[in-house]
Amino acid sequence: MEHIRIEIHITVRTYEELAEADRLLVDAAKEATSRSYAPYSRFSVGAAALLSNGTIITGSNQENAAYPSGTCAERTAIFYANSRYPSAAIKSIAIAACDEYGFTDTPTPPCGACRQVLAETEKRYGCPMRILLYSKKHIYTVEEVNDLLPLTFTDDFLK
Repeated sequence: MEHIRIEIHITVRTYEELAEADRLLVDAAKEATSRSYAPYSRFSVGAAALLSNGTIITGSNQENAAYPSGTCAERTAIFYANSRYPSAAIKSIAIAACDEYGFTDTPTPPCGACRQVLAETEKRYGCPMRILLYSKKHIYTVEEVNDLLPLTFTDDFLK
């Protein structure tokens, strides 16, 4: 029998400690929460993706009464970026979430489906994607998707 230990690496910063470019990306994710359609969960999520061409694409969660027909903010932003700018890699993505009381006190990580989409997008472009998870108290910075989803379901996995 063999045991494998998997470690993840997360840097915890305050908003003020972020680089200016990261603050702009977080601000875009926060602003994107205002375009969320979340009448059922009342949990609005915004995502902002920085592309290798310098463009910032945003997305928000869009719910539907016929659950699970809606989509998450992360996938909204990534799929739009991939369809609009197919040759531009996503360098970073910021995610922010709020409820009826305001932005969350702790960072909200992506769901499992979004983690897999992040992983495949990172693999598609062959470069790491930084993830910034915003909360009122602090921001988690993850340098690559593997730290969010260490055992991805990819073509390599199937071979």
